[in-house]
Amino acid sequence: MPRVNRRAARVDKNQSSIVKALRAINGVTVQLGMDDFLIGYKGATYWIELKSEGNEKKLKKSQIELQKEWTGHYLVTSSLDEILTAIGIA
Repeated sequence: MPRVNRRAARVDKNQSSIVKALRAINGVTVQLGMDDFLIGYKGATYWIELKSEGNEKKLKKSQIELQKEWTGHYLVTSSLDEILTAIGIA
């Protein structure tokens, strides 16, 4: 089977600091690579699409479709505070 070369996904500027802050919270797990990452907390899973500040509205066509069709949690944000509120910490 031929090897498919995939271009590395662009990482938003604020991802590193937000992931670091989340991982510092007792009981929070973070899994990267799932457009942009998954958070596990108190038995629930939260799907986060992180955008650079000011770019919350710049979604790919696939992300817009996902927002329309996904029946689970899916948050598009650039804010750590908004993530903490969504998972019930703030």
